Amino acid sequence: MSRAASAKPPPAAAGGKAAGKKDAADKPAASRFRRIARIGLKVLAALALIPGVLVPVYTVIPPISTLMIWTRVTSGPIERDWVGFDEIAKVLVVSVMVSEDGQFCAHRGVDWAALNEVLESPEGPSRGASTIAMQTVRNLFLWQSPSYLRKGLEIPIALYADMIWTKRRTMEIYLNIAEWGPNIFGIEAAARHHFGRSANDLTTSQAALLAVTLPNPRVRNPAQPSGQMRSLARTVAARARVAGDYIKCLYP
Repeated sequence: MSRAASAKPPPAAAGGKAAGKKDAADKPAASRFRRIARIGLKVLAALALIPGVLVPVYTVIPPISTLMIWTRVTSGPIERDWVGFDEIAKVLVVSVMVSEDGQFCAHRGVDWAALNEVLESPEGPSRGASTIAMQTVRNLFLWQSPSYLRKGLEIPIALYADMIWTKRRTMEIYLNIAEWGPNIFGIEAAARHHFGRSANDLTTSQAALLAVTLPNPRVRNPAQPSGQMRSLARTVAARARVAGDYIKCLYP
């Protein structure tokens, strides 16, 4: 009886073996987690480097946006013709500026006052406040679905881009990569598709209609405008006529 009792491990020893097995099992799991975390950090660092490298490159070469690539892959061929800033009608440039970013010449990539209003609004980031610089870097590097995460990424990239690009270059890139209809990118392709003329020959009314198309280019058609679009376009045209000092960064 005493010999059998002495053969049984004490409770404490049994518990120690179980704990040792659990620790051994936890080590591979912790190691895998650390490896995954390291890989994730490397991927994030690589993604962060993409705008850092490409923004300076895009000062001299025409860029291709992630939205163009995504549209080409999911929806087929796209229409797009790059044109220089001086090949775009001034009335179109001014109409887009007063419609999309009235403080374009005053801020450094981010309109902090407008952004603060959005952050305090219950509608959140979907309500807008994206400057032309923010829209440009979003189209180039990010995704289209609104979220606080995307807005948080737009801000530093837009600030960086504004440091590297001139205002004219920012506007030139924006007008050449913006979507103006299903599978239609850039103002030259838009002008030819919707009005059968080059971007340099757009009239005041055509420029205003194209400008008010930008917030929803897959629904709004500047060649067949609704009554609401015509009303918005008249407002944009009136504001463009009195832009004055607001456009000095583009037309000194």
